[in-house]
Amino acid sequence: MQNNRPIGFFDSGVGGLSILKEVKRLLPQENIIFFADQKNFPYGKKTEQELNTITKKIADFLMSYDIKILVIACNTATCYSLKYLRSKFKIPIIGVVPAIKPAAQRSRSAKIAILSTPATSSSAYLKDLIKEFAADVNVLNISCGGLEEAIEDSNHKTIAHLVSNYSKKIKNFGADVVVLGCTHYPIVKDKFKELVDPDTKLVDSASSVAKRLKELLKISGSYSNSKADDLYFTTSNAQKFSEISSSILNFQILAKEVAI
Repeated sequence: MQNNRPIGFFDSGVGGLSILKEVKRLLPQENIIFFADQKNFPYGKKTEQELNTITKKIADFLMSYDIKILVIACNTATCYSLKYLRSKFKIPIIGVVPAIKPAAQRSRSAKIAILSTPATSSSAYLKDLIKEFAADVNVLNISCGGLEEAIEDSNHKTIAHLVSNYSKKIKNFGADVVVLGCTHYPIVKDKFKELVDPDTKLVDSASSVAKRLKELLKISGSYSNSKADDLYFTTSNAQKFSEISSSILNFQILAKEVAI
């Protein structure tokens, strides 16, 4: 049974495009709606109640397009609002969590570093993931204040400064696997690669999310067999978002500004 209904994605900004990029590579025939809530960026400065209210409005908006699956392409929103959204909607909802389990499994030195936003870094959700999947390794939990914002604004000078600082911490700690625990961070993965030890592995959640999405589509027999134009929305400047997103995705997109 085919199902040409779209898959909905949302993030506070451009970071979720790192997830979308991998999904489009693995599932090129699927129809996509991407929502960037840049007006409320960054989510890390919101309370859990605020995030629940915001993400519920976004999900309602995406549901108006009759999406078949919802992907929360944001670590912070996943940490604080995944359970809430699953209680409100019947469709499958996939969250994005830091790739701690594969990082711990791949580490030879038993030392891993986790890079995430301050909100994710201090969350009970992340602490539980570390306890469950990385109990036998040494973990450096780095709260990367400012990096998400710099990437969102394409502030290359600040990006270079912060990546340099965090890379030094990683090298001093001796981690041989680094978890990019914010969907914005894979956008600057190459900058980290230049500064950490050559043998250090950088892992993120994009491939895991794409594989999980493919698995759900297979189980439900919901693959699309008819490709329509993907839709992109932002709650802020559509032209700026379109320009940055086109650069990240390596193809031209045209976003529309909306209010929720």
